[in-house]
Amino acid sequence: MTGKPTRKEFEPGRGYTKEDWDEVSDNPEWTEEELKTAKPFAEVFPELAESIRRARGRPSVEAPKQVVSIRLDPDVIAKFKATGKGWQSRINDVLKKAKVG
Repeated sequence: MTGKPTRKEFEPGRGYTKEDWDEVSDNPEWTEEELKTAKPFAEVFPELAESIRRARGRPSVEAPKQVVSIRLDPDVIAKFKATGKGWQSRINDVLKKAKVG
């Protein structure tokens, strides 16, 4: 890896200017010895790595909802969609109330 910018990055409105690259060009390439002694991020910053791991995705729930495919009449979908955000959850609530026993 040369660290040199590509021609496309110099185009106006895209990426960085040549002056930007020149300003940070004093960052030397790593040597083979530095690469061999480098440690993984999680080993150097364990608390930060763990907080990043925990921050991903939705929180786990005891009984997660399952993804299914169901065919509904267009007018039914339109009626629920017209009620705004959360329309799929409202369909779930109606079905939950209608379940037998």
